Amino acid sequence: MNILHFSSISELSTKIKEGSLSPVELTNFFLERLKIHGPKLNAIVNILTERALKKAKKMETEIGKGKIRSILHGIPYGVKDLIAAVGAPTSWGAAPYKNRIIDYDATVVSRLESSGAILCAKLAMIELAGGMGYRQPNASFSGPCKTPWNLNYWSGGSSSGSGSCVAAGLIPFSIGSETWGSILSPANNCGVAGLRPTYGRVSRHGAMALSWTLDKLGPLCQTAEDCGLVLETIAGFDSKDPSTTHKKYKFMEIHKDFKIALLKGNIENADETVSKNFDNAVKVIEKFAIIEEINFPEFPYEAVTRIILNAEAASAFEDFIDNGLSHELTAPEDKYGGYSRLVVFAKDYLRALRLRGKMVKIAEEIMQDYDAILAPTSKRMPSPIQQEFRRSTRTTPSIDITGSVGNGAGLPSISVPSGFNEEGLPTGIQFMGKAYDENSIISIAMEYQKHTEWHKKHPPEFQ
Repeated sequence: MNILHFSSISELSTKIKEGSLSPVELTNFFLERLKIHGPKLNAIVNILTERALKKAKKMETEIGKGKIRSILHGIPYGVKDLIAAVGAPTSWGAAPYKNRIIDYDATVVSRLESSGAILCAKLAMIELAGGMGYRQPNASFSGPCKTPWNLNYWSGGSSSGSGSCVAAGLIPFSIGSETWGSILSPANNCGVAGLRPTYGRVSRHGAMALSWTLDKLGPLCQTAEDCGLVLETIAGFDSKDPSTTHKKYKFMEIHKDFKIALLKGNIENADETVSKNFDNAVKVIEKFAIIEEINFPEFPYEAVTRIILNAEAASAFEDFIDNGLSHELTAPEDKYGGYSRLVVFAKDYLRALRLRGKMVKIAEEIMQDYDAILAPTSKRMPSPIQQEFRRSTRTTPSIDITGSVGNGAGLPSISVPSGFNEEGLPTGIQFMGKAYDENSIISIAMEYQKHTEWHKKHPPEFQ
């Protein structure tokens, strides 16, 4: 069974269809890995053994009757614990909600269940998805989540457990959320593929709200292709989430001469290994795509997105803060951080909304001739588990164009691993695309993975 640890969805699905692997056998296998290895990583909040085995038996019975629902039929998965699911509490990573029950499945869970996928675990996350302004890995009642490549380093936030569990082979895929970096960060730190879909592509009904106009749900997987397969299942309009688009999505690999934009100065102030691995990645991509350097004009991209996030977070957690629940959070800075967000002026929020319209137009104009913008997923290597990750000894600030513009304008992006440093910690590259053009960026990432072997390397401790 060891070969199953890091198998792709397609590989597992083929075994199930051939009859060489049963859903019950596969589910038991991953439930056992979750129980044994999850605590080492601080990556698990709850394991849904009863629910998972009940569903696995049903999927096995259906196979016996000749019914296969989809490529995800019989495939186990996990969800970030801000996504509601029957069978376990939904904690939002916050101690005050540790035992809080939400007695329905979020839309994303319902769609995966309908496809035949098997929910096995609720996965660890940063408390309130970072809504209180955390600065350290130890900002969750489940403890600081670790990257399986080195247990002394952070897995990234806030979809921490979603990245760690996939990287360690504890689950074939997971669902995380991103408001600004929370899918791409753990994808980078854990060396897996992570897809942030276009805003409105996936319903957020049943998921915690941090920032209504920025929040997105998306998959973390072993490969870029797996991300496309999962997205096809979870995408689509949902009347319970009015922000969702009526545009239909079907995963399809695109074969063409890709044209990719490279941001000038995008590795300035980056860690040495990040710069080296990124340069090597560019050389690989040049084998199958045209790459041109571009500049984004000066504009307060980060300020616009940050003000929107802070104002909407303050509104989302107003009752939580007013009721004094912040004082029960884990990270010291989260106990008071929310109060500062309550004083964001309405005029500043409204100005940021107006400026976001201009930011969207800037992005559209720059990207109209390109299939993707290429950049490092993070300029920093994973930080030590005991260190504040926002701390910096650099005098020149690092500007996050792809993070601020990508999330502020609601654009999709996919991160895949691009190499390692001497300590064995991973780096990632991301391809940011035009709105609703996930297939282009997934296809570029797939092509990159055909030319490299980084995604086939796995943490030695979890083999």
